[in-house]
Amino acid sequence: MSDTIFAPDFVERPFWWEAAPPTRRSDAIPAEADVAVIGGGIAGLSTALELARGGLRPVVLDREPIGWGASSRNGGALAGASGLGRSRSNLQEAVDPEILAAMVEEGEQSFDDFEQLIEREGLDCDYRRTGRFTGAHSAKAMQTLAVRGDMLNRARPGEAQLVPRGDVGSELATERYYGGLLVQRAGSLHPGKYVQELARVAEEAGASLHGGVSVDGYGAEGSGFRVRTSAGEIKAGALMVATNGYTGGVTPWQQRRLIPVGSYMIATEVLGRERVAQLLPKLRVYGDTKKVLYYFRPSPAGDRILFGGRASFVDSDVRRAGARLHRFLLHLIPALAGTRITHAWKGNVAFSFDFLPHVGVQDGVHYALGCNGSGVVTMTHLGRQAARQILGRGNRPSAFSRLPFPTMRGYRGNPWFMPVVGGLYRLRDRLDGWREPGWP
Repeated sequence: MSDTIFAPDFVERPFWWEAAPPTRRSDAIPAEADVAVIGGGIAGLSTALELARGGLRPVVLDREPIGWGASSRNGGALAGASGLGRSRSNLQEAVDPEILAAMVEEGEQSFDDFEQLIEREGLDCDYRRTGRFTGAHSAKAMQTLAVRGDMLNRARPGEAQLVPRGDVGSELATERYYGGLLVQRAGSLHPGKYVQELARVAEEAGASLHGGVSVDGYGAEGSGFRVRTSAGEIKAGALMVATNGYTGGVTPWQQRRLIPVGSYMIATEVLGRERVAQLLPKLRVYGDTKKVLYYFRPSPAGDRILFGGRASFVDSDVRRAGARLHRFLLHLIPALAGTRITHAWKGNVAFSFDFLPHVGVQDGVHYALGCNGSGVVTMTHLGRQAARQILGRGNRPSAFSRLPFPTMRGYRGNPWFMPVVGGLYRLRDRLDGWREPGWP
């Protein structure tokens, strides 16, 4: 591994934390709360905000600083229904058509609601509506994108357009893709700023936020729960789980239904706005159709490129994974040869076994889980849906609550099978004709 790709100021830390590091709130926890929310990321904070706006007293608990997890480590790319079940090509066959249509419509509406939330609450998070381009890694993948585009256009006519191979250069400086799909209802933001702004407005609305407080267990007590934490016990009327990729043994039912997958990112050194605009002319958010996918975008200032993907299917050293991502980036955009990186980091993404998000109640415990690599809008929305369930104010149940939440026989939360899955994914991409640099 050559050190020449690392800038002198290289750090193993999320780029987003330079402007918005996670915050640790250490005030004493209350003895009682209307709702205890486990997880201080986007889902938990969205739940708390809606509950507080509804007149309840929620308390948010996280063993790490507020916003420390995937909520401030992701790529900051936003999508509505276009992110739905993106990791599976048979979505139309696997889900009941009525439920799927409802999920697509709800997913599209969630994006509109998200934009309204940012405006209504005055969230300073570098939000831009950019559109999303998804590159097809093979000719066959263009057929999959055509089906997905048709699904989106049935919900919102004109939402998606196929981009032929000859026009890919108008979207980004690569010859690797066979075409792509452009989706209009998509955007970007600074995830570190977003999660801290969400924490701010939730707290101002009356939520109590506590980072550095682990939940050690809970049990039913009367019509509510007794929650045991590292900072004492809380009597809560309701309990909500919003831990996603960091779900642990305290909530075993939820843990058995989530697969924590490490996702890795890098930030290039400052390239300048003009050069970034030459490489990414429309300054959108980008992804592709590979099993070992890429996702990337310009930085909020437009002077760097932020690039992520599955650099490893085991828990890998961040520096080594960053070097691998650097190779992927140069393979995709050769004009970046000689570019160094300043940041590399990783975080856990929560995949469900059906690759779909879920919201619901199990044994009296509410949850919003399974971001599946597209969580900023989805978890904001499902956190709000969970809060409405608790408040008893939902006009109709979320389409995502109508799905069974599957698991695998014998699975207890340890994804021992991921190296095998990773090998199969790489083989699938290779059989499709994609040649990944740096893989054995």
